[in-house]
Amino acid sequence: MDTALRALAEPRRREILRLVWDRERAVGEIAASVGVSQPAVSQHLQVLREAHLVSDRRDGARRLYRARPDTVQALREFLDDYWTSGLSQLRDAAEAAEQSKRSKRRREH
Repeated sequence: MDTALRALAEPRRREILRLVWDRERAVGEIAASVGVSQPAVSQHLQVLREAHLVSDRRDGARRLYRARPDTVQALREFLDDYWTSGLSQLRDAAEAAEQSKRSKRRREH
């Protein structure tokens, strides 16, 4: 999970992932869309591949890349759970603080 999060921390990689989400694309097509060199795109794709966010296959001399929805779904579930538990903790802390204020006011009266 950490590898995927680190891979997606780079905006260009998120852009590349969006491009290969709905269909396979070759490095040259991706490079033309994001406006960087093919070697730079290849490096980004290598990071995304190592994070299991994209897969690739050979088509003759070309290599085609596509997003791996299973890994992205697992990442989304992790983030949803992380966000939900964080909000629950914040809610619990706010409720405890409010309860403490009420108790203090009752003692003062």
